[in-house]
Amino acid sequence: MSTLREKMFRKEDPHVYQDKDSHLVRSLTTKDFLALGVGTIVSTSIFTLPGIAAAEHAGPAVALSFLAAAIVAGMVAFAYAEMASAMPFAGSAYSWINVVFGEFWGWIAGWALLAEYFIAVAFVASGLSANFQGLISPLGVKLPTSLSAASTGTNGGFMDLIAAIVVLLVVALLSKGTSQTARVENTLVVLKVIAILVFVVVGATALHMGNYVPFIPKYHVNPDGSAFGGWQGIYAGVSVIFLAYIGFDSIAANSAEAKNPQKTMPRGILGSLIIAVVLFVAVALVLVGMFHYTDYANNAEPVGWALRQSGHEIIATVVQAVAIVGMFTALIGMMLAGSRLLYSFGRDGLLPKWLGKLSNNLPNHTLVVLTIVGIVLGAFFPFTFLAQLISAGTLIAFMFVSIGIYALRPREGKDIPMPSFKMPFYPVLPALGFLGALAVFWGLDVQAKTYALCWFVLGMVIYFAYGMNHSTSTNDTKEEELELKQARKLMKD
Repeated sequence: MSTLREKMFRKEDPHVYQDKDSHLVRSLTTKDFLALGVGTIVSTSIFTLPGIAAAEHAGPAVALSFLAAAIVAGMVAFAYAEMASAMPFAGSAYSWINVVFGEFWGWIAGWALLAEYFIAVAFVASGLSANFQGLISPLGVKLPTSLSAASTGTNGGFMDLIAAIVVLLVVALLSKGTSQTARVENTLVVLKVIAILVFVVVGATALHMGNYVPFIPKYHVNPDGSAFGGWQGIYAGVSVIFLAYIGFDSIAANSAEAKNPQKTMPRGILGSLIIAVVLFVAVALVLVGMFHYTDYANNAEPVGWALRQSGHEIIATVVQAVAIVGMFTALIGMMLAGSRLLYSFGRDGLLPKWLGKLSNNLPNHTLVVLTIVGIVLGAFFPFTFLAQLISAGTLIAFMFVSIGIYALRPREGKDIPMPSFKMPFYPVLPALGFLGALAVFWGLDVQAKTYALCWFVLGMVIYFAYGMNHSTSTNDTKEEELELKQARKLMKD
């Protein structure tokens, strides 16, 4: 019988994943992945986090926080591009790490990413709800408090009804198929980018240069113990807003449905990140220039608020309306990627196999699970609580993928195809990507790291109690051992 160590460190044959994912339809092009990436990265975060990070940590230097986060994300994105080009499998980091390091480490990376998708779906839905309520409030329309705020928040809320409804709407769209979803996604992304550009242009006419002084406020410690101002505040801002850049993983998670993945995957991952960086920095600079950064404290819809307060109410309404519709693109991307990750777990037997079953060539069973968890988190937990928990799991996966390049390179051109894209400045850049992700993770607040640890412990329990004994690789090995015993018995006879 296989030992515990052999089970944990058994590496999956990449050809097995190619065969398992062959039933997924390869219909997505570079244009689709660019839209998916921009739609997921440039999501609720761009309409919410610049103001929050400026008020709580960095002041006007929040733009530097976005740039620093982009540098770290960019280094990891190079690793993602090479991995996705060499191994275009469903499940992204989970499947890749399973191949290069073994099942146990693949589970760790995938379990960390699953936290991202569960929480990110809830986070985006909650942010969309906040912006929608800000849009309709000037019209005199206001939901009852019990249905407009999370039960674990304040002010007598029970659940966020709008957050629950938008998740259900996205699920209805995703169940129709990837190609149809991509067409809707492409249209909404274009509208959202236009809305962002309109805000930047109009907001630039209401800038007050005094709001940029001092650009890096003097350092002090906030009442909650976090840093504000100085380079410490910029660093704290990086940890808060890093979740804005995690969306490129959603591209990689769908690589099993890519046309010509050798080219489409690197172009989609790197191209969407470049576009996102430009938009994030522009929005951050305009926001802190329009009003003093302290005005954005506890404001979940700073873009619409800033336009209304500067006298552009009609434009604020149009921009915010388009932005709300555009936020659906992030939900589409996160739920699409999350469902593919859950499908990968079911495909390999680490979670119940019904999750790995396809319905009309789509993993719709996984959408049910993702919907239930997303609605519970988004409807019952407040926006700020969700925001600080997303990055932890993603950063763990980013560290795995970065160092995974060292295990991938010796196998390229052998049992793994030679990718058309390779991470530059090897072997230095993978190490820098790992260290950058580790530095951002270290800067997360204690609560985020504590919940990450609890999620990790839960994952270990599930793996050792269920996943390791039900994985397809373990069962395949048992069959091989049985056949070997039978052969030996026949030889003796």
